[in-house]
Amino acid sequence: MPSETTFWERAGGLTGLIQSSLPPTVLVLTNNWWGLYPAIAAAVGAALLVTVVRAVRRESLRPAFGGFVGVAISGFLAARSGEARDFFLADIWWYLAAFVLLTLSLLLRRPLVGVAWSAMQGADMWWRHDRPSLRRYDLATAVLAVVFAVRFLVLQHFYEQNQVGWLTVAKIGLNYPLWAVALLVAVWAVRRADHRHSYCRHAVS
Repeated sequence: MPSETTFWERAGGLTGLIQSSLPPTVLVLTNNWWGLYPAIAAAVGAALLVTVVRAVRRESLRPAFGGFVGVAISGFLAARSGEARDFFLADIWWYLAAFVLLTLSLLLRRPLVGVAWSAMQGADMWWRHDRPSLRRYDLATAVLAVVFAVRFLVLQHFYEQNQVGWLTVAKIGLNYPLWAVALLVAVWAVRRADHRHSYCRHAVS
């Protein structure tokens, strides 16, 4: 049976969420003190430090490596334009793309939460032919789509206003509560669908 821990660990856990907030925080603080280019170097250095620390502690490098690549891309965009706000441009694009992808999966009747969980378990998508289970995965995917939509709209607003400090606050502040809600709904959907699948198989046998 899937659990909150399974999803939580795959996302990097609490440590991963804290570590993901380090580079943008370092960027803003350093930018205020020493300017943009030292700030970009400090943010990339912070992401690299997170990767090294996780390697030393023999923790999964997947969240750290993904974070490092993301910070490197963000740093490149900011360096190219010479504007600190462009450090958050890749995040804004990603939130919009994720919202579109999740919404498209709903329209195609292949809700991404269900597809992802089936892929993680190496199972077929039996739930596509079971209406109650499909509705639950629809709901979980819709909630996740709303999370990305809210992130996009809020960060886009502060980006347009060139509020770099508020971009950091929004990026960090929207991470914890929104992910918690999406996680709870996803776990509920998976548990109910798997319970229904097990019950149906036992009933048939």
